[in-house]
Amino acid sequence: MNTSQKKPSRPEPLDLREVGAPIDGKEQLSDIRLFFQLHVFSHCCHPEVFIDYIQQSNYSSPGAVFYDDLNNPTGFGVLLVDPDPASLMEQSRVLKDMQLKCNREISYRPEMTMIGRTYSSGREPNLEEWLINKPIKNVFNPKFPWAIWYPLRRRPEFYQLEQRERGRILGEHAMLGRSYAAGGYASDIRLACFGLDTNNNEFLIGLVGPELYPLSRLIQDMRQTEQTTKYIESLGPFFIGKVRKRWGNES
Repeated sequence: MNTSQKKPSRPEPLDLREVGAPIDGKEQLSDIRLFFQLHVFSHCCHPEVFIDYIQQSNYSSPGAVFYDDLNNPTGFGVLLVDPDPASLMEQSRVLKDMQLKCNREISYRPEMTMIGRTYSSGREPNLEEWLINKPIKNVFNPKFPWAIWYPLRRRPEFYQLEQRERGRILGEHAMLGRSYAAGGYASDIRLACFGLDTNNNEFLIGLVGPELYPLSRLIQDMRQTEQTTKYIESLGPFFIGKVRKRWGNES
């Protein structure tokens, strides 16, 4: 037996916490995230009955949002928000029960289901604000009745770029979004959905604002960025909704 042969070293334990920018030389770390899931229904002539059932179910914090579907006069969407994906799944089962109780003709559209989780890039000056507070404020802001939700997937070539180059490309996209936010036209909810989306999408984006046109214009402007023209493989489907009712952290 060759005693000089070294045993393979054990891998270091993984740290899966979210990381923000250091503050006074100390890392920001968090293991708390929010999960968002959008469920879409059709053939509903009396949505107020469905709303009443949601009201009676006493949705817990952070809450839920009921949207009327712009592109379907008998359609609506329900956005669920929860830090616990198991709780999110239980709430989605409640929605299915409500569908059967309200009207058996109401149809569920699984191809429109969208899900994502909050995440950090490592550069956030306030990690908790980015992971928890900001997305909740945007979704439950009473001044933002309009919303566009859509998933996207990047081309594999993007992930082969050097980190600095990726940062430059994403920076162009981020600057555009910040300019719309600074003007009060739009705010975003950026979520990761790696391994969560049934169609292999990687991110889920929510755009919310006081009017619909600026949200559409922001997407139009983003189509001209280097990220979209070169490195986006797929976008959509798009759900366009107007808030009818919110439950939870309305600010």
